Amino acid sequence: MMIKALSFGLVGLVNSAVDFGVFSFGFYVLNLPIIVANMISWAVAMTGSYVMNSQITFAAESGRKLGLRTYFGFALSQVAGFVANTVTVYAASDLLERFAGLDIDRAVLAGKVLAIGASFAVNFSLSHFLVFRRGGA
Repeated sequence: MMIKALSFGLVGLVNSAVDFGVFSFGFYVLNLPIIVANMISWAVAMTGSYVMNSQITFAAESGRKLGLRTYFGFALSQVAGFVANTVTVYAASDLLERFAGLDIDRAVLAGKVLAIGASFAVNFSLSHFLVFRRGGA
């Protein structure tokens, strides 16, 4: 399980960069609200995560096959991570701006970094124990 967690983490690093980039573009360039930018970035990164984890981390369990049923099972399981991510980015941004004295731009970026970290454990646990278990979804 440790090797899978490491692989999941490495895939997560790639998808975190995608998540962070799409979020930053949506928030700073398109001027989207934090929650909207986070929803879009999460959906893009989650899709990439499904593909990479199916092909690499959980290849034995998935047979390296992509499918709508497994994709929707993965997406559904990742909603808990998305909620943890969104609550963290929103709350941390506010707290860092109010109490740490960061300007809103720095507070949002720092909040997003914390949010990515907060969702890792939730996402791995659900992927390992529910979505990609042998004989699973």
